[in-house]
Amino acid sequence: MKPPSGKRFPPLLFLSLVVIWLLLNQTLALGHVVLGAGLAAALCWLAADLRPLQPRIRRPWLAPVIAVLVLIDIVRSNIGVFRIVLGLVRDREVKSGFVRIPLDMRDPHGIAVLSTIVTSTPGTVWVALAPDGRFVTLHVLDLRDEEEWIRWIKDRYERHLMRIFE
Repeated sequence: MKPPSGKRFPPLLFLSLVVIWLLLNQTLALGHVVLGAGLAAALCWLAADLRPLQPRIRRPWLAPVIAVLVLIDIVRSNIGVFRIVLGLVRDREVKSGFVRIPLDMRDPHGIAVLSTIVTSTPGTVWVALAPDGRFVTLHVLDLRDEEEWIRWIKDRYERHLMRIFE
């Protein structure tokens, strides 16, 4: 059987579901591998019509690069939020605020990954995406310089995501 509507089988989704199944069951037993693969294949097939737009990953080998950048930024942000919460910022006033960042990226999957990155980084929250997709609004816990945040998001994340998805 092939997925409905002649859509491609999503290998990354399949692999992710199998890995999640094995992690939840905390085993690598052959029976669980087979059962997890069967369930993942069934879910991929049944959910094919729920995803009208299929992702096109142009350069998958760049994904580990952005993953390392995100991990580094999550650790750095955790330390920064920790210092703010404990009042270890000297006499500096912590000012939070909103930043409106223009986007060049148009791929909805890349934008979804960007929103996940921003929201998973402590001290920042994805607030809104403009209806036309040209701007995103972020809330930043420690906002010192809006231009620096715009450059940070565009250079550190958007540029890499565009190379992966567009």
